Amino acid sequence: MTKTYKIVVLGGDGIGPEVTDQAVRLLKEIQPQLSGVAFEFDEHSVGVGEYQKNGDALPETAFEACRNSDAILLGAMGLPNVRYPNGKEIAPQLDLREKLDLYGGVRPIELFHEADTPLKNYGPGEIDFVLVRESTEGIFAGRDAVADLDADESLNIIRITRKGAERVCRMAFEVARKRDKAKKVSLIDKANVLSTMVYFRHIFDEVAKDFPDITAEHVYVDASALFMVRRPHDFDVMVTENMFGDILSDLAAGLVGGMGMAPSADIGDKAAVFQPSHGSAPDIAGQGIANPIAMILSAVMMLQWFDNDETRRAGAALHAAVARVLSDPSNRTPDMGGKLSTTQITDAISIALKDALN
Repeated sequence: MTKTYKIVVLGGDGIGPEVTDQAVRLLKEIQPQLSGVAFEFDEHSVGVGEYQKNGDALPETAFEACRNSDAILLGAMGLPNVRYPNGKEIAPQLDLREKLDLYGGVRPIELFHEADTPLKNYGPGEIDFVLVRESTEGIFAGRDAVADLDADESLNIIRITRKGAERVCRMAFEVARKRDKAKKVSLIDKANVLSTMVYFRHIFDEVAKDFPDITAEHVYVDASALFMVRRPHDFDVMVTENMFGDILSDLAAGLVGGMGMAPSADIGDKAAVFQPSHGSAPDIAGQGIANPIAMILSAVMMLQWFDNDETRRAGAALHAAVARVLSDPSNRTPDMGGKLSTTQITDAISIALKDALN
């Protein structure tokens, strides 16, 4: 009996549709090689274009499709020059996180070639960690607040709940348990200053007791930024508050080649969105030079998340194909100093994928 996975595809804005198309192309190439598995793709228009047409960046039809899907592939949404009346950027990806309760932002960081990192003496696989970001509360909990520009001050809150902290910490330990490394989870906080972080740390320590096989440690967020540059090999899994995770994940991407190399997943108990960590890059949209690697690696994460023997095999094959292509430093798009187009990178991965699946 064939298991059909319904995948909603949201290209979004800027380079979003360009990179999403490449991931869908490879998934369609994989499908005939799988036994008892099929993919059904359902594309919807979301983002700035929809906002400009009908005032809603995430139409109800698109959201309902997402809610009824097995997974969501999202390219990139938002353009810096198009904003809501309150001055904030259009970010329906945040609406998806909140509406679908996608509390765990999982962001793997992996170095594929020594030429891609600004750090000395690191080769393939020697930078390899996962940042797990709480994605529904923290400082972002106050994102609906509107600034009074004539007032004498403006405030945002940090919201940490027991439920939110406990479930994201538990997810981080479960991610660590599945990895091949030293099995360590580092809580990244600011418990020396903020009471909310003292609370987060207390809950982290409670959860850690349920995982005696995994080392638990605490690292202040400012120190972690230093350690990520000085000794990134010491990290295995990091778990942190929403804003801290937002900032540190960009730093982490810089260690392995930039945002074009940084996949991510926003995962909840009943739904998941898989998307590159980068933005919509309107300055290069339509030129055919966007880096599709982060989007393709996000598709790898989706295949693994389906938790089916065949999709896991497909995810491993697609990851191996990416690694093989990136082992040649000439296989790079312009953002990484190369000359290949978006399609040329995908062509190379497609060829490597055929070998990896056999």
